[in-house]
Amino acid sequence: MHALASRIRRLAPSCGPVRLVGVDGHAGSGKSTFAGRLAEALGGAPVLRLDDIASHDELFGWTGRLLSQVIEPLGRGETAHYSPYDWRTRRFGPPRALPPAPVVVVEGVGAGRREVRPHLALLLWMDLPREESWSRGRARDGEEQREFWDGWVGAEREHFAGDPSRPFADLLVRQCDGRNEGDGAGEGDEGYELLPGPAATAGSGRPITHGDGPSAV
Repeated sequence: MHALASRIRRLAPSCGPVRLVGVDGHAGSGKSTFAGRLAEALGGAPVLRLDDIASHDELFGWTGRLLSQVIEPLGRGETAHYSPYDWRTRRFGPPRALPPAPVVVVEGVGAGRREVRPHLALLLWMDLPREESWSRGRARDGEEQREFWDGWVGAEREHFAGDPSRPFADLLVRQCDGRNEGDGAGEGDEGYELLPGPAATAGSGRPITHGDGPSAV
């Protein structure tokens, strides 16, 4: 992750003094793990998980809360305070502070939505097909969350149909094993392959797939 962390540190601030880095992708695609490793490589950068901003009643209707509680204060160079949602008790908890650190990682489905993109210094997309991502997510969460996943899949489809993130990603992130690293296909970074995203190749004359799954999906 250190090569990517070095690249991010060189970016211009995008939200007041903060470089906001979005990590988006389908549910179950590995966003949380990747964001945690990136934050560690950045020396302990704060991570805002959009699961703390969303709720059962607003799976994707949380834009106003994110802007008012987080992005606007950070844009003024102030410490933001947001109330994380508890998915078991179905209520928002006490406020949590988020300082205007040099880099803040925002991870979650919808981190690259159109209202957030103007505030991002870099957008990364976890490039795992949606069906495979959802299968991994279901296996991770178990039978207890089966009903939730049944509702989530439809909501995520609807969200990305109207507000796709992948076409605007600067980098595509693919998990790989050690045999694939450094094979020339992209930048290897400790178990991940980093490829130029559609936003980075928009001027290359190559066609861009306007959707939220890899071209093979």
